Amino acid sequence: MRIVDTNEITKAIREMCIEANISLSADMKEAIGTALSKEKSEMGKKILQQLEDNMKIAKEEAIPICQDTGMAIVFLKIGQEVHLTGEFLEDAINEGIRQGYREGYLRKSVVEDPLVRINTKDNTPGIIHTSIVPGESIEITVAPKGFGSENMSRIYMLKPSDGIEGVKKAVIETVELAGPNACPPIVVGVGIGGDFEMSAILAKKALTRALGSHSTKEHLEKLEIELLKEINDLNIGPAGFGGKTTALGVAIESYPTHIAGMPLAINICCHVNRHVTKII
Repeated sequence: MRIVDTNEITKAIREMCIEANISLSADMKEAIGTALSKEKSEMGKKILQQLEDNMKIAKEEAIPICQDTGMAIVFLKIGQEVHLTGEFLEDAINEGIRQGYREGYLRKSVVEDPLVRINTKDNTPGIIHTSIVPGESIEITVAPKGFGSENMSRIYMLKPSDGIEGVKKAVIETVELAGPNACPPIVVGVGIGGDFEMSAILAKKALTRALGSHSTKEHLEKLEIELLKEINDLNIGPAGFGGKTTALGVAIESYPTHIAGMPLAINICCHVNRHVTKII
C-alpha cells in the first residue's frame, strides 16, 4: 500500500496546465515540421511556418500557444494499491487547475451554467475521467481542449450493417463540414463502440496518443492510415486555404459494444493538440 497526499496531485496538475498551454509535445512539433517540408501549396507552407514561429515564441516567452487555453480535461489512472489522503480528490484536481490557470495567466473560459453563462473566473471545474488500474502509481494526463475544434465534433449511432465504410463516411463528412472552423491542420480522435457516452470518451482519449503511433489492432491501423489519406485529399489545407495538410493524424480507439449498435464519436482537435502526462 502506497500513501499519496492529494496535494501532490494538485501540484502536478498546476504545473501541467501551464506546460501544456505554452509548449506543444514533441510529436506535435515534429508533425508540423514534417508537414511544412512536404506541403506543396504556397499558402499552406506560409500558414505552417507561422504555426512553427508561433510555437517558438510561445515557448521562449512562456505565453499561451493559443488564446483559447481550453477547458481542462484530466485523465487519471489510479493504482489499486494507492491510498489517497488529504483533500477530496476532485477538489484537489480542481485546485490544481485553478492555480495553473491563475499563475500561468491562462484565459478562464468556463461558465458555471450552460444557459445562465456566468464565468467561474478560475477555469474550474475541469472534466475528470478516473479509472482504477493495477499497481501503486498514479498516471495523470492533462489535455486542455479548445472549443473551436470541440464544436466541430460529432457523435453517430451507426447500425452494425454500416460497417467500416459507414465509419469512414461519417469521419470524412465530419471533417468536411468542419472545414476551416476547426483550425486545421487538425488531429482526429475516433471512438468506436461502447455506448453513447463511452464512444465520446474513447475519441477524447485517442487525441492523447502520440502522433504517428497506430492502433495495435491491424484493421484499425489500416483504417487510421486510409482515413488520414482521404482527409488530406479533401484539400482543405492549413487554415482552410487549401493544401494537402488538413490533418496531422488520425487515432482510433475501440471498445466492445451491443449486438444492435455501433456508436461512433469523432473528436476533432486543432493544430494545438495539447496533452501532458506525468506519473507520481
